[in-house]
Amino acid sequence: MGAVDTTGSGARLLVLLELLQSGGMRGRLDLARALGVDERTVRRDVVRLVDAGVPVESVRGRYGGYRLGRGYRLPPLMLTDDEAVAVLVALAEASHEGEGDVPAATAAAKIGRVLPERSADRLGALLEAVVVAGDATGGVDADVLLVVARAVREHQPLEIVHRRRDAADAATSTRTVHPYGLVRRDGRWYVLGLALDRGAERTFRLDRVARARALPGHFRPPVGFDPAARLEEMLRSGYRYTVRVRVRTTEQEARRFLPGTVARLRPVSQGSDDGWLRVELGADRLDWLPGVLCALDRPFVVEEPAELVGLLREFAARLQSRVNAASSDVGS
Repeated sequence: MGAVDTTGSGARLLVLLELLQSGGMRGRLDLARALGVDERTVRRDVVRLVDAGVPVESVRGRYGGYRLGRGYRLPPLMLTDDEAVAVLVALAEASHEGEGDVPAATAAAKIGRVLPERSADRLGALLEAVVVAGDATGGVDADVLLVVARAVREHQPLEIVHRRRDAADAATSTRTVHPYGLVRRDGRWYVLGLALDRGAERTFRLDRVARARALPGHFRPPVGFDPAARLEEMLRSGYRYTVRVRVRTTEQEARRFLPGTVARLRPVSQGSDDGWLRVELGADRLDWLPGVLCALDRPFVVEEPAELVGLLREFAARLQSRVNAASSDVGS
């Protein structure tokens, strides 16, 4: 076994404990090589484990080394639902970005085995139900998130207490929903489904849901429903304008002015367009976009809407007139 790359003594102690739990006697030199340290460091780490209450036995002699005391097992992993949600959301994201990342999946399975049955089931529902689209994380009530995830997985009707976006007085309404999917997109959680009071599909942001509870019964979701694609479609339809602009820049540079909560970035990989990004966003007003595109200071092409091209021309004319005025003041 090659040396393990550990970051810090705390991480190294966990790896050492894992090696000892594999069973049998482990020689000091063997452990030192596996951890990428010297034998003296191994001895010090063993003392730290003993001080922490782990019964590590030391055996002297040519074939000596270390082993765990007979019958010792790590206690069950004690995580609150909030902590476990954070861990499993990170694992869901890693699995999504790595296209089925095996370490993320195995780590989730290990956590599931040591959690209490109730928490394991609820958090398993979250890992199965969530679709990750975009970056960053967003805070929602853990209990709301877990209840919604399980309702999505079990196809149960859901009652939510929801605050509307335009409710200035924080007024809430109680809605009954058949939840089809749960998506985390660019820092926010969304549940998509059939709102029974409207008889139509609706999207609800979970940070605006105060309470949620599953109702008796079951429903049959639409065949082939794609939560992430449907969310994109519904978000775009909720704004007056759909904006698409190609910009020749990097994602890191673009994110300085267009965070994930504002715009979606996609690479454009069509022939000569390599190195360009497509910026997609929804907006009720366009007057702020010329200034942002100017601040990016990179070549760009407006795909839609046509109104944005007119605003950019007006913005450029205003800049030119101010430059001319400034030049006149300097020359006078």
